[in-house]
Amino acid sequence: MKKLFNITLLALLLVVTSCNHKDLCYHHREHAHKFHVEVMADYRCDWEECHGYTDWSAFWPDSYIDYESLRPQEPKGLRVINYNEKSESNTHNIGANGGVVTLYEGPNDILFYNNDTEYILFQNLQDGDAATIRATTRTRTRATYKGSEYTDKDEPTMTPPDMLYANYVQDYVPEKSIDPVPFPITLHPLVYTYKIRYEFVEENNGLQYVTSADGALSGMAKSVLMYTGETSDEGSTLLYSDCEITEWGVRAIVKSFGVPSFHRDNYVVRSDNPKNGLNLEVTLRNGNVVNFNFDVTEQVQNQPHGGVIVVTGIKIDEKDGTQGTGAFDVDVNGWEDTENIELPL
Repeated sequence: MKKLFNITLLALLLVVTSCNHKDLCYHHREHAHKFHVEVMADYRCDWEECHGYTDWSAFWPDSYIDYESLRPQEPKGLRVINYNEKSESNTHNIGANGGVVTLYEGPNDILFYNNDTEYILFQNLQDGDAATIRATTRTRTRATYKGSEYTDKDEPTMTPPDMLYANYVQDYVPEKSIDPVPFPITLHPLVYTYKIRYEFVEENNGLQYVTSADGALSGMAKSVLMYTGETSDEGSTLLYSDCEITEWGVRAIVKSFGVPSFHRDNYVVRSDNPKNGLNLEVTLRNGNVVNFNFDVTEQVQNQPHGGVIVVTGIKIDEKDGTQGTGAFDVDVNGWEDTENIELPL
């Protein structure tokens, strides 16, 4: 009986020891170590930057719409792409203010940008190098827009971009840890806003004939390098619609990558940049379409990242507002529908 008791006791000890051993292995903390970080994102919600012209944040006319109302909103989501030394990459979509992201062992190049854009197109995403990725938009046409003497005839006409924030971190080496390592990051705007004022003359200006207004701004950067915020040398013409008709004229709020050849560390006005032409196209009650064109090169070049553009002295001639389908002025297109068409690149 004593021998049987000893055997039974030994068997129970083996079972208990085995169970404890498996439990310890299963919960061993070494298995929970990962190369992961907890991204904590915030955003610099600026609509313009002063680069040698008027500091609008310090000098804002009372007659203008509220300065703060032009600030972009924070995005709805954030995309994180991390690359390793072999040009392999992982893409993560997390909340706008952050989330947990797993990285590669060793150096990581990490690109952050908001993932809720509608008009932005990304170039070179598959190259395995975050430093080559560019943002641009789709080409667009408008039947009634013919360019002007202030516009490079070879410029593509494009859709204005929507809001884009980004940041880039190079050669980040993560720690292997149980809990994600805090990773604070601030995303900066790559798209800025121009508030455009088309001011009509004070009296007998013909605004009563206007039913709708569209516009165009030429000589703006075609794309932006997300790595540095440097803009392309190529220019483009931004076509925009649905301008607001006011008691003093027409107002437009236009987003842009800014001027071509922009380098943040050493911005200078370049004489070889495309000229900046501003177009206003108004459709009148009788169906006529009238175009006005202005040279705004100096204003735009001194405001490379958003600002205020003002043109004055605009007037609709009475004959343009009241005539039918007879002989038109050379600057008027009769009964031609305004249509914006986006074209694939």
